[in-house]
Amino acid sequence: MHIACIVEGTKDWSGMDSASEQTIEQQSRAHQRTLTLTLGLTFTVFIAELVGVVLTGSLALLVDVGHMLTDVSVLIASTITAALMRRRPTESRTWGWARLEVITAAAGSTILLLVGIYALIEAVLRLTGVEEAQVRDTQLMLLFGLIGLLANVGSLVILRSSHNDNLNMRTAFLEVMNDALGSVGVIAAALVVLYTGWADADALAGGVIALLMIPRALRLISKSLKVLLEETPHGLDLKAVRNHLDRVPGVVAVHDLHASTVATGMTQLSAHIVVNSNLSDTQRAEILRSMQVCLRTHFPVSIDHTTFQIEPEGYEQRYESTLHIHA
Repeated sequence: MHIACIVEGTKDWSGMDSASEQTIEQQSRAHQRTLTLTLGLTFTVFIAELVGVVLTGSLALLVDVGHMLTDVSVLIASTITAALMRRRPTESRTWGWARLEVITAAAGSTILLLVGIYALIEAVLRLTGVEEAQVRDTQLMLLFGLIGLLANVGSLVILRSSHNDNLNMRTAFLEVMNDALGSVGVIAAALVVLYTGWADADALAGGVIALLMIPRALRLISKSLKVLLEETPHGLDLKAVRNHLDRVPGVVAVHDLHASTVATGMTQLSAHIVVNSNLSDTQRAEILRSMQVCLRTHFPVSIDHTTFQIEPEGYEQRYESTLHIHA
């Protein structure tokens, strides 16, 4: 059974917002530096592998180049996003640019999905003989595969410490990790062709790389869409939240309860709270403070931004929307 959150003491929460803003600012600057380093390394290797595709005609290397092109575009967008997220909210953008990281993640994963589908189709065409499978220079293919792998390992080392900070950084890390797997596929295919002469190994490797790309892209698209559709944050039990708010002394009922994610680490909740009509302003303020602290500290997902509409018992709202969930 859930127990109501009763606030004891007089802890001051007034400095939380400014401290949170300072942390976001520092984190965003660190993310921008990390992404810029990764972008420089990735773009250099992208140009090298592009030359390798022209020289070798390898499908596996072509898929890896396509994947690396996706890496470059996502890293550019992620770097810009990290810079824009430091801009403060305005009257026209009340959340600032925080939501941009989710849009960037959705766009990058969509590009990754399209590249994977194209590579899979091309691999099937080559393996079935519709298109000729031929690698012109296997040794060069192996060399470029090794260059790509070393570059990706370097990028993963750079991104490792911050890859779980938000969707923007997670997307960048995921892109580079998938590309590292692609480079392993290129190397494996080159070795098979080099030592056995089986040219279809290149197309097979390209198809396998594509199959690894597609599910990861779909998962990230799903996560991004859940945020953009303002679904209840993952790990937050809205029924438990309602039960806790209902049990705060003085609260009669809770309705129009909504919770969503603005960006990574930024959750919001709003609700209409019906209270006893005979309560004083001081008692209503205490109810409000009790609910805010409860939502910050009690649940697995901390909710720092809350908006409560306090209503006296017997109050009837006009033009009530049918989209709201009622107890």
